[in-house]
Amino acid sequence: MRYHPHTPDDVRAMLDVIGAERVDELFRSIPQALRLDRPLDLPPAADEIALFSELRRLAARNETAHPPFAGAGCYPHHVPPVVDQLLLRGEFFTAYTPYQPEISQGTLQALFEWQTFVCLLTGMDVSNASMYDGATATAEAALMAGRITGRDKVVVSAALHPEYRKVLATYLRSTGDEIVTVPFGADGRTDLAALEQAVDGRTACVILGYPNFLGVVDALPEAAAIARKAGALTVSATAEAVSLGLLQSPGALGADVAVGTFQSFGNPMSFGGPAPGFLATREKSVRQMPGRVAGATVDKQGRRGFVLTLSTREQHIRREKATSNICTNSGLCALASTIHLSLLGKRGLAELARLNHGRARMLRDAMERAGCRPVYSGPFFNEQVFDVGDAEAVVARLAKRGIVAGAPLARWYPDAPHAKGALLCATTELHGPELIQLFAGAVRS
Repeated sequence: MRYHPHTPDDVRAMLDVIGAERVDELFRSIPQALRLDRPLDLPPAADEIALFSELRRLAARNETAHPPFAGAGCYPHHVPPVVDQLLLRGEFFTAYTPYQPEISQGTLQALFEWQTFVCLLTGMDVSNASMYDGATATAEAALMAGRITGRDKVVVSAALHPEYRKVLATYLRSTGDEIVTVPFGADGRTDLAALEQAVDGRTACVILGYPNFLGVVDALPEAAAIARKAGALTVSATAEAVSLGLLQSPGALGADVAVGTFQSFGNPMSFGGPAPGFLATREKSVRQMPGRVAGATVDKQGRRGFVLTLSTREQHIRREKATSNICTNSGLCALASTIHLSLLGKRGLAELARLNHGRARMLRDAMERAGCRPVYSGPFFNEQVFDVGDAEAVVARLAKRGIVAGAPLARWYPDAPHAKGALLCATTELHGPELIQLFAGAVRS
């Protein structure tokens, strides 16, 4: 990274070119009442040497001795060094989908491969060239379902990631669509009786986590059957995509749209982002899919090539006919996931998924021996909730030992069973047997 600020002379020269006297004139279209009338609350500017020194100081505060036991939608996984090495190629340094196929074949092919991997893992027919993240992909799927069905009601499981539900509510606030949230049961799965009661002729879609926020593999085929009976679509949202190497695909279980994030492939946690979102669906719904598609074709000489197609967003067509107002994607993060999945292959992904599930079973056994029982009885992948007595106290105590102990569930579900003691813990291939035993023992010490 290099830091190149503009000098006062640079600013003056740019203003002269556009015919403006002051920088303030660039904001004339913003009402005065909405403008900030004070300087931003930021530290003073620093030169490059001072800036690097400050970044090194901040980086030194990170605890890196142990991988975190916190997941909650963002998971610690090994990223092969070759991923970052290939990302260093200068032609990939953009988040944007390229528009000039003559000079962008490599990037377009990378996006085409991304779409292929998404379809293989979700069991869907077509994928777009990535979304911002799992939360916005979920909201876009709800809007897509409304366009397809002509309905204005969305039924959401309470076990869907709470932040996904917040973004969904933000999106639908302007459309006036109704959001109905159905509870989950003692097993951590969506209450199917409540779901059946909530779904009706106004329902555009049903949205479930797969696995859900509690780490439980939800009842996706049963929920899909309920939605289908009412003429609604089913949307599955997957935050831990490694699970798709072990579980049946959402498409095979009846989902109509599969969304989520591939953060687990090639992308470090990085305090929660960035990470690429995905959205895949059935071929019959492709023209209502948001974003854009990188397609394969042939040139005049019959040689294979790649181009953008079905770019039905507001930048390309009239805003009122657009399928999405998002004008970019997570191209570099999507490329990282594509490289990682290429390295794993079908067999490697399956082995990685089995390893993750095995470590989760190892943690459950160790926690039960330590007297911390699981809160939910449903099937799980690599994340689960334990009753540890006082979750916030455990997190604070283990933080002093350099261990990120998990996510206290009461922060999102204050009324959940055993809310005070409920601790959401994730294990991956990075958590070895010794660390798992250390963690279980430290929780109760």
